[in-house]
Amino acid sequence: MHRFLFSLLLSTAALAATNKTFTIAVIPKGTTHVFWKSIHAGARAAANELGVHIIWQGPHKEDDRKMQIELVQNFISRGVDAIVLAPLDATALVRPVRAATKRRITVVIIDSDLNSKDYASFVATDNYRGGQLAAQHLARITGGTGDVLMLRYAEASASTMQREQGFLDSITNFAPAMRIVSSDQYGGVTAESAMRVAQNLLNKYPSLTGIFCPNESTTFGMLRALQTAGRAAKVAFVGFDVSPALLAALQAGELHGLIVQNPYQMGYQGVKTAVAALQGKPVPQRIDTGVTLVTADNLSQPQIQQLVHPPTLD
Repeated sequence: MHRFLFSLLLSTAALAATNKTFTIAVIPKGTTHVFWKSIHAGARAAANELGVHIIWQGPHKEDDRKMQIELVQNFISRGVDAIVLAPLDATALVRPVRAATKRRITVVIIDSDLNSKDYASFVATDNYRGGQLAAQHLARITGGTGDVLMLRYAEASASTMQREQGFLDSITNFAPAMRIVSSDQYGGVTAESAMRVAQNLLNKYPSLTGIFCPNESTTFGMLRALQTAGRAAKVAFVGFDVSPALLAALQAGELHGLIVQNPYQMGYQGVKTAVAALQGKPVPQRIDTGVTLVTADNLSQPQIQQLVHPPTLD
């Protein structure tokens, strides 16, 4: 009889844990770009579907390491059940994430990896593969010859560093005759700073054949610099991520390809995976949310339209 009652109590406790309304903090790298607004929409959809409560809060700018660390620490103090985090610095966020896991707070990393494995799952694009796709496409549309440059995003951002490395490793394979004239300049976290750096590079290299930029802000900053210099559509240009302005440039022939992620799925799967881990279910160590080359030729395809017009939340 006692064993039966004990077993019943354990079953009731497990059921209560399963039905608990979990509180999950979702912390992006920033909050202004379309990419993050789409992640927000995916996270909200998963929360509504699963009956959990999410708190969306992140730095305004994507270089504010101090604020992101403070957000993680604040949510630890508040005792949230889980944190879904896009670390803007692969090293600086290691200690706060470790502090969260020590407090038995489930952590799921999204978008950009961490120099640690103190988390339940990593939900992201295969960023290295994205860089490879960019190199392959740029080699194809340039004929594999001429001078090419890559404008980097920001130091310690694991996701863009992987894209950049994928591009550099692959361009020599796909186009051994191409010459990389610049690959060590950083655009920074805003389109304005990227445009300033891009203008300097365009002045320095007046006879470029191709350009690659690894995220939305660097792509848009480079686009504006090309337009201002009267060189838009005259240089083969492949960017990363999507926004209305970048789509317009693609249709106008000023951009020749965009490597597009699925941020909605990143937010959705991030929250869904956190809930599964909280319920004691096994979760994959790595979830790949996909990466796709978008061009003017395939833009009208229904599956591409879904990617380039993702749901967003402000």
